[in-house]
Amino acid sequence: MSGLADLPLREYRPRQRLVLPEHTVPAARHPAVDAHTHLGRWLSGWAGREGQWLVADVGAFLDAMARHNVHGFVNLDGRWGAELRANLERFDERHPGRFATFCHVDWSLLATASPDALVANLTDSVAAGAAGVKVWKDLGLHVRDGAGRLVLPDDERLAPLWSAAGELGIPVWWHVADPVAFFDPVDDRNEYLELLLARPDWSFHGPQFPSFDRLMEALEAVVAAHPGTTFVAVHAGCYAENLGWVGRMLAAYPNLHIDIAARIPQLGRQPRAARELVLRHPDRVLFGTDEIPHEGAGYPTHFRFLETADECFPHSDDDPPLSGRWTISGLDLPDVVLREVYAANARRLLPRLSVVEGSA
Repeated sequence: MSGLADLPLREYRPRQRLVLPEHTVPAARHPAVDAHTHLGRWLSGWAGREGQWLVADVGAFLDAMARHNVHGFVNLDGRWGAELRANLERFDERHPGRFATFCHVDWSLLATASPDALVANLTDSVAAGAAGVKVWKDLGLHVRDGAGRLVLPDDERLAPLWSAAGELGIPVWWHVADPVAFFDPVDDRNEYLELLLARPDWSFHGPQFPSFDRLMEALEAVVAAHPGTTFVAVHAGCYAENLGWVGRMLAAYPNLHIDIAARIPQLGRQPRAARELVLRHPDRVLFGTDEIPHEGAGYPTHFRFLETADECFPHSDDDPPLSGRWTISGLDLPDVVLREVYAANARRLLPRLSVVEGSA
């Protein structure tokens, strides 16, 4: 036993000895829309499928997801131009009512043209059929203008773009920032140390990046300045570590919504606060997973988190779980709230998602 005193943390694998009620939830209790999916080719490299569609057979995909009682999908991979048209044809046009494909904005135009070109780019994408626009974290962290200056989301040059989204009648799904720990020093105090060691490119600590707080200030400034535009701050408002802040934002700005994609590890370790937030704003929270590649493997854990009162269960099959060395507990949401979170909220924001089997 004496050698265990110097056991490296990476080799420590304690077995949980609690005996608690357990529920397996393979299918959602009510028909669901996954409001945060990547089905196209934009992130195919992350899955080791560079240049390939992340969903190879769309019909087979729909059949497989229906077994989880998930029938609608927000596809965030549309990009713009020919790539957008390819996504729209493959998903929205061939399977009407099941998909809502979003475009992106071509930020490279900031380096080569006036900001008006961004509005034109978005207008063209909406005319082509985009259901919404996805704004990724590259805005604020990497996007630069023609002079090489970092462009923050509340840059006045972007104001016409945010207004245009509202005028065009499309929502903005916005990934403003990653978890707070990604902006902290990568050291022995970082709660995501193992993940950041595996993915050092996900660390945004240093003077070359804005602080997490500065990005959150930019989010609020934009949402406040554009009440006619609908925003969905994805990943639990991009601040799952501070649900008091998220709740204040939802109370202050009726044009703001959130999804839960890729944040049940954070939400599930504070189940009382998370449940209170959803119950207070049941019409502003959307179900989503952000699974890449999207195979439905994470659905049972998400359903268990939303539907049951189970305590202290794993949020991941990884050993160790890179998204946090802790367990989570369920929210036990009532049916009237589950129906809104699972589908009604997404369908209200995106009427294109009209087909949800079993919803009669």
